[in-house]
Amino acid sequence: MGQLHDLTALEQAAAVRSRTISPVELVEHCLERVDRLNDDLGAFLTVTAESARREARQAEARVMAGEAIPPLHGVPIAIKDLNNTKGVRTTFGSVAGLELVPDFDDDVVVSLRAAGTISLGKTNVPEFGLPNYTESAIGPPARTPWDLSRSAGGSSGGAAAAVAGGLIPFAHGNDGGGSVRIPAAVCGLVGIKPSRGRISNGPASLDPGNLVHQGPLARTVRDAAALLDAMADGTGGAVALPPGRTFLEFAEREPGTLRIGRYCATDTADGTLDPSVRAAYEATTELLVSLGHQVEELVPPPIAASLDDFMTMWSAAPAAVQLPPEAEAVLRPFTQWLRARGAEIPATAYLRAADSVRALGRRLMLAGEAFDAVLVPTVALPPRPVGAARDDDPEADFAGQADFAPWTALYNVTGQPVLNVPVSWSETGLPIGMSLVGKLWDEASILSLAAQLETVRPWADRKPACW
Repeated sequence: MGQLHDLTALEQAAAVRSRTISPVELVEHCLERVDRLNDDLGAFLTVTAESARREARQAEARVMAGEAIPPLHGVPIAIKDLNNTKGVRTTFGSVAGLELVPDFDDDVVVSLRAAGTISLGKTNVPEFGLPNYTESAIGPPARTPWDLSRSAGGSSGGAAAAVAGGLIPFAHGNDGGGSVRIPAAVCGLVGIKPSRGRISNGPASLDPGNLVHQGPLARTVRDAAALLDAMADGTGGAVALPPGRTFLEFAEREPGTLRIGRYCATDTADGTLDPSVRAAYEATTELLVSLGHQVEELVPPPIAASLDDFMTMWSAAPAAVQLPPEAEAVLRPFTQWLRARGAEIPATAYLRAADSVRALGRRLMLAGEAFDAVLVPTVALPPRPVGAARDDDPEADFAGQADFAPWTALYNVTGQPVLNVPVSWSETGLPIGMSLVGKLWDEASILSLAAQLETVRPWADRKPACW
């Protein structure tokens, strides 16, 4: 069997159910790895060891008593530190949040607990989840386990580092502009941004543009699908699957023959990819064709004219966060810049921008309407070195982030489901992610397609040195 962290999340759940492994053993094993590897990976900001041990003992007692147990009973997980957790510090990656202990759980946290998972703590995030790298003033940078000199991406960088490093089998993340998919791409994981409304953002979401999606990070498509089932249970008014249907079943069926569009160039990103990303894009296309799918070029609509409007929407949320005056001085320069920009936006300008961005989303969806799925690189470049971001020059910092991931935020606008597949690796051993975009509410097609790719080009057996 190897070590416990060699097991997938579903294998761990099955072993708990059969009494082959106890939840206590799983939690202790993962906590030992967190204690030993977290300084290098920067995965966790807060470790809740005692509560995890207590929940593991309770979970084990339920198994031994022969009680009915939920599908992921006893499996360790962690919650991204942008989500509220009752009685557990929730920093939002900021010095301003170091003393914040919510008195409620976000809906997705409730759902994960109901599914039987046991949280080991809160994973690392950049301040307020704003940049697509995870470097803050309150913890070590999150690093991809494949090269500790490079960033794990953001804003779910800690979650991705934890899963890719074998600290936990899967993790919760969220995505307001690529924050699940980007870390998945640079850490060699499956990451899913589901359809808008599939998972609740309640009860206290500050997301006026409705751009943020909760989503899973995992090493396999089946694990990601099972975690998506747990998160998308209809809590908080979210849109659940019909009774009796699961995302896991979609990951276990053949996709059939699909018509797939592809693109890597827009009027804001000219298709000049790093050679390793270009090679992965072409290799993935060839693999899809070899599996019998029809792959065609897609021409996306003009995007450049809407960039200022998207920026208007994106800067409004951090500007709306209420902080005491003394907290402003301790914020990162990038955060201060966005808050200052957002504070100057009149309500009428915000509404006009929102209308413009929604119109762009409709045009983008129409451009892909003829296809069952769309292939696009998740990021344009290999993982960036830690410290490469120019936080002292926020405008240059933002431009660098846009160059790194030019396409991800488009699908927060459309609300379509997107799944990152780690189907390619560079000659230097770094993962390169490709995104599969589905039609709105059609996670099924991209889950089935990703599972097919995983079958013919498996990736989960690849392990970083720290494994």
